[in-house]
Amino acid sequence: MVASCVIAEECALAVSAERMWKVSCSGDAMLKACVGSFDAVDVEGDGGPGSVTTLTLSAAAAAAAGCSVVKSRVLARDDVAMLLRNEVLEGSKVSGQLKSQVTEVKLEAAGDGACVAKFKVEYERLDGGGALTPEDQTELIGGYLALMKIVETYLIANPTEYA
Repeated sequence: MVASCVIAEECALAVSAERMWKVSCSGDAMLKACVGSFDAVDVEGDGGPGSVTTLTLSAAAAAAAGCSVVKSRVLARDDVAMLLRNEVLEGSKVSGQLKSQVTEVKLEAAGDGACVAKFKVEYERLDGGGALTPEDQTELIGGYLALMKIVETYLIANPTEYA
């Protein structure tokens, strides 16, 4: 059996974990906060385990991501611990090299009105090889980090939204 590879990264954000969590767990809020990134966010289910989220990317976002749709299934959602774990079903340039991809984000308070997003991506390559190239790893995790920064920018500009 081939072992999974793991990429981990942290991202400091200048908004509270609670506000980031509210946006992260709502398709409507993601669409509103990420104007220009998504044409549609569709959630099948209640947002808990088993729910499937389909992100239809804007033309500009699709060109950067190398795909027009990103689809994922919620494996675990803990609203108290602010932890979300998803299985990626479709999407990204790098995903074409992967047999499986599971993402996890945990938001932790980091002082008044700030938080840290801790990301982890576990993956297994189709060819059974080891880790992706450093460039592909950066691209894979970079999309998640960029999305959090877009949400952060929106929340800073709209301090009463999702408060």
